[in-house]
This record gives sequence, structure tokens and C-alpha cells, in this order.
Amino acid sequence: MKLEDIQNPHFLKTYETEDLNKIAGDIRSFLIERLSITGGHLGPNLGVVELTLALHKVFDSPKDKMIWDVGHQAYVHKILTGRAAQFNTLRQHKGLCGFPKRIESEHDVWETGHSSTSLSAAMGMAVARDLKKTDDKVIAVIGDGALTGGMALEALNHIGHEKKDLIVVLNDNEMSIAPNVGALHNVLGRMRTARKYNKAKDELESLIRKIPAFGGKLAATAERVKDSLKYLLVSGMFFEELGYTYLGPVDGHDLEDLIDNLKYAKKTKGPVIIHVLTKKGKGYEPAETDKNDSWHGVGPYKIESGQQIKPKQIGPSYSGVVSKTLEKISAKDERVVVITPAMTIGSKLVDYGKAFPDRLFDVGIAEQHATTMAAGLATQNMKPVLSIYSTFLQRGYDQVVHDVARQNLNVLFTIDRSGLVGADGETHQGVFDIAFLRHIPNMVLMMGKDENELQHMVYSALKYDDGPVAIRFPRGNGIGVPMDEEFEDIPIGSWEVLKEGDDVAILTFGTTIPMALEAWEILAKSGISARVINARFIKPLDTKMLNLLYAENMPILTLEEAVLQGGFGSAVLEHAADHHANAIIDRMGIPDCFIEHGSVTKLLEEIGLTTPDLVDRVKSLMKRKTEKGLFT
Repeated sequence: MKLEDIQNPHFLKTYETEDLNKIAGDIRSFLIERLSITGGHLGPNLGVVELTLALHKVFDSPKDKMIWDVGHQAYVHKILTGRAAQFNTLRQHKGLCGFPKRIESEHDVWETGHSSTSLSAAMGMAVARDLKKTDDKVIAVIGDGALTGGMALEALNHIGHEKKDLIVVLNDNEMSIAPNVGALHNVLGRMRTARKYNKAKDELESLIRKIPAFGGKLAATAERVKDSLKYLLVSGMFFEELGYTYLGPVDGHDLEDLIDNLKYAKKTKGPVIIHVLTKKGKGYEPAETDKNDSWHGVGPYKIESGQQIKPKQIGPSYSGVVSKTLEKISAKDERVVVITPAMTIGSKLVDYGKAFPDRLFDVGIAEQHATTMAAGLATQNMKPVLSIYSTFLQRGYDQVVHDVARQNLNVLFTIDRSGLVGADGETHQGVFDIAFLRHIPNMVLMMGKDENELQHMVYSALKYDDGPVAIRFPRGNGIGVPMDEEFEDIPIGSWEVLKEGDDVAILTFGTTIPMALEAWEILAKSGISARVINARFIKPLDTKMLNLLYAENMPILTLEEAVLQGGFGSAVLEHAADHHANAIIDRMGIPDCFIEHGSVTKLLEEIGLTTPDLVDRVKSLMKRKTEKGLFT
């Protein structure tokens, strides 16, 4: 059967192990070939081919609910549920999503993109099943990295307490996006090397019951004997103590072993954990032998050599600029400490860790802990830096408010991937941070126009000693401007005029600065004199410059690659209203909807955030100015 001809996974019920192994090879070849063109999460999916086949053979999707934690490892699931023919559109605008998507298929019962949510969702579905008195199974597939997340541990505890019939498949490849950290990871490591004990305990119970005359009397103590055996054979017994039946470790690439254990779990009452050992990148040597996790999520590549095809970059990566700046400052200031929640590689902190191994803390997938740890450091006159993606900072919101800002502590948040990120889609777009940080008292929020200004912002933020500071910067590389050798202190709350003009003011920052400069040239040819202002401080605003614009009766257009509701434009409107300014103000930004996957260029076109759109809005604003009679 061609993979493109698969409509649903029911055909697997009749397949023998030999047939399943053949289709496993076909799926690996398919993924390696297709992702070499589109890019995507290759390593995680190559690691779960047999596991996904076994799940769909044993269980009946969509009646039985399969929930994929994070979801980047669901490509095989998508193939088996009838979407192989769409893989040429993977992660592209209007194409196949790189994560589970409920509108794509009835087999996708839970949407995700952030880690550690599967167990809570599974618990909710299990409760709903029991209240509705149906007999479907609920299966959560979670990685060993995601299991370190606090939310997963909370759910693990609750599920064990409630004793719901629920199966947790622990996909243990010793990696998430990067090598895992933490004591729980070490517990799993000990379990990997332990002998399986389920067969032994079952044989022991059978033996006890066969003993003439004494069998019945011994039955009462059988459970205690088996428990002793568990402690003897398996290090820690972490999951059994939480109330789970523990199965494993199971070879995640042995279909017979997987199917046997899944069938056993299916008939077992109460919560079950199947500990499955998989190899990330299995079947493709460059990915399988990767030590730097560069094959977790990739762009296009050459299949034969494994060479990844990367577009030519003009400037250094923004993440690299931040990391390198922190290195330079840390060499002179021993109080600087950097914390990251499992993003050492993504945020380019590897070299920083080599230079200052005792001052970089990768806390794992634990954004709340990371934020409050930074706050604790700040109380001791240290200079903590929390390096975190915009989308993941959402998970530490309460800690930003309660533990950092409320105490007015000097914590620096370097917010990576701010703005649209493209192919990862709506779960990863970094467009909400302005709205959820701007209203917090004591917070300073800024974004540089280029990589040079970014390094000066990091320097300025670490010099600032009057509360928390957040610096936004986008995914990708800088625009190629010269980098100053010496750092400069940028006055907090100061904007700068990049282009003079008398007819209209365009206030913007970060990634939309080039758009504003392009519009300035086009408008000038139309006889419109625009003033382009680098509004690099989103909070506090440059009130002196704003008051000057009001006094000049100059229409104002704000432009931001972030949500409009509660954004920078809203801040300008609030200021005008508070000061009773008779000003014409218009806003451009991201509308009130979730932005799906696709190239950033395509997405900006779709939401009307391009240079031609900006030019049209300025002209419309000028028309409103004329109608209001504000020309002097």
C-alpha cells in the first residue's frame, strides 16, 4: 500500500509484525525524503515510527483518544490517519500543520505546541468518558523532557490519586529539544538500566497460589512480597509509588514488544505507565548520531550528505548577539547569572555555558521555576538574566507579576522569538508579550531597531537598577549593520527620530523599522513628508516626544508586529486620552485572531502588515487630517 493511499489506520489491525516492519521502513523513507524539501521535526518523528504503528494497531482512533504532548512528533500519526498526500505543504501557508490540528482530522483530539499539557488533557477526557459511561481508552504520549514540566507532574500526581483508567506512554529518548536535565531525568536513567519485573512478579504470584494448603494463607501477603520484588528489581519505583502500574522499559523499536505491552496496558485497571525507550533520528545516520540536536527541527537538507541548506545570512543571529553581549559583560561583572528553560541551544547560550559553567542554569521545561529563581537571585544583589522565548514566557506570567515586578526586582528578561516566527504557527508566534507585560507596574519594555542597538540595550538593562526590564528580539538574523566596539547606555524611555518629516509621524520599533523606512521613501515621492520614529521603548513611552507631536498637530500612525489589543498602539492612545490630546491616531498590528503557520512574509501579507499597506494607511490618515482641518 502506498502511504498516500492510506485513509485511516484501521488496515493495521490485519497486519502481522513483518508487514508492520515494512511499513515502518516506508514511513522513515517518506519522512526523510519529504522533510528534505519542506523541513520540519525530523529527529522526533523518526524516533516514534514503531511506537505510533503499535498504538494505532492496538487502539481504535478516533474512538480511543491519542494525545501527543508537544505534538511535533505526530507526523507518523498524520500519515496513518490519511494525510500523507499533504506532506508537500507541511508547515507552509494554508498547508499541513506541523502539530496536531483538530480541524485537520477527527484523529487529532488535542492541539498543542507547548510541552507538558497531555496528561492534564488526558485526565479531562478520562473524567468525561466516565461521566458519559462510554468505554473508550485515553492514551497520552509524553516525552521524558516534557515530563519534567511542573504541569505534567501536577497531573501525574492527580491521575494517580484518582485511579482513572488512563495510559501514559513515556517516550524516553533522553532528549527534548536539547539534552534533558534534572533529578527526574536521572530517575529515568536508573530505570533504563533496570531489569523488567512484571513477568517476574506475575510468575511469583502464580507460584504462591499453586502451593498446596499454604497458597491461600500466603495470598494475603503476596502483594507485600511482590512490592519487595519491585523495590529489589527497579530503582526508585517512582511511578508505582504515585499509584501507577509501571511497564517497562520497553524497546521502542521492537514492534512485538510494544504491541504486547500496549495490549497488557489496555486490559489493566487504573493508570498505567509504559516506559518506552526510543532513539531520536532512528534510521537516518546524520540525525541518529547528532550530538548537538541540530536535527530536532530542520530546514531543507541534502539526503545523501545530511548537509542542511541554510539561506545566506547578512548579519549575526539576534540570539547570538544577546549571548555574546552577556559573555562580555559577565567577564567584568561576576553578579551576572543566566537562566534558561531548556533553551540553551535555541538561544545560542552554549558558548556562554562553556565560558561561565557555574553561571548558566538550564532548569529544564520549568518556566515558572526559572522566573522565580531569577527573582530569588535578584534579592541577593545578583544580576539574573532569564533567556526565554516569547511564547514560553506566557507560562511564567504569574511569577513575572507576583515574584518579580511586585517586588520591583532587577531581573532582565531577554525575550527571544518576539513577533511572528513563521512555520511553527499559532502555538509559537511571539505576539502577546507586549500586551501581557506592558500593563505590569515597574516593568520596562524595549526592542531595538537592529543588532547593534540590541547589544546596547542588553548593556543598558544590566546597568539599570530600578526594577525589571524586558528586551524583545526576533527570530533569525540581524540586518547586517556595523557593530560598535564599545557599549553605549541608552536612556530609559527615549525614542529617536530616524527620518524627519512634517506631515505625519510613524511610530514603530524592531522588525517593522525597515518597513517604515521603505514607506518613507515612497511617501516622499508622493509629496508626503513622514517622520519615522524609532519608538524603541514600549514602556515607558517617550512622553516628551509624544507631547511635541500633539503640539504640532501631527497625525500619528503606530506600527507593531504584535497584537493590537493592549499593544504599543493602545499605549499611545491611552496617553493621548489621559492628556486630552486632540490627536488623530491610527494603529497597525496583528488583529484579534491566532496567526497560523506559514512564512513570515506570507503571514504579513495576509494580515495587511506590509509596506504598501503602510503607505495606504498613511494616505488615509492624511485624508482624515484634511477633513478635520488640521493643516496649518
